[in-house]
Amino acid sequence: MTGTARRGPYFCGIDAAMDVVSGKWKVLILWELHQHGVRRFAELRRGLPGVSEKMLIQHLREMESDGLVHREVYREVPPRVEYSLTRDGESLNTALTDLGAWGVERMRRIGAQRVHP
Repeated sequence: MTGTARRGPYFCGIDAAMDVVSGKWKVLILWELHQHGVRRFAELRRGLPGVSEKMLIQHLREMESDGLVHREVYREVPPRVEYSLTRDGESLNTALTDLGAWGVERMRRIGAQRVHP
């Protein structure tokens, strides 16, 4: 397995999972791909306000290396690249659903709902 994460030894399953999703944008990239399916780079960037091009590229490369994201390059002029979730990416997103529900409940409790533009 390649990538830039630390790769164990792990203390528990949460430790191993956090190794793959560490970074502010990875979980949000997973959710964006889950919600919208196949996305091009510019579509992902528009769907994630605040992410820099450099950070999105870095996270997508790491997620591809970790087997969470599939990158399809079409040999066209101009070139087209599309990103989608792999089976592992989908299953990780499913595992994160309860965490998202917990976060929504917390936002409701503390009155900290964020409004997206």
